[in-house]
Amino acid sequence: MAARRNAAVVLKAVKKVAVHFCPFEANVRSTREFLVMVGSGKARSTNLNCEVISIVKHDESEPFVDVTYVDGERLLMKGANLTSSEMLNAFQARCTAKDLQAKAAAK
Repeated sequence: MAARRNAAVVLKAVKKVAVHFCPFEANVRSTREFLVMVGSGKARSTNLNCEVISIVKHDESEPFVDVTYVDGERLLMKGANLTSSEMLNAFQARCTAKDLQAKAAAK
């Protein structure tokens, strides 16, 4: 787990991250760990305009993460069957691709 916490989370291409979960469900751990990584001060300092919110419900719903990128694209990850590292890898891969697209467009 220490290796995952040291991974650099960059929110440069992200407009909003909304994490929805019911804290009383057994399958919510990975979603909450993802929230901790994305909501850390170091990660949030990479984009001060990025909104990171948690929506806590008590309705026995499945945990999920809804990411909205600056270009309007959305990424929806259902956390019930994913580990936090899988979620972070998918998130970072999309962010890296968006950053490369933005650099190519700037040239």
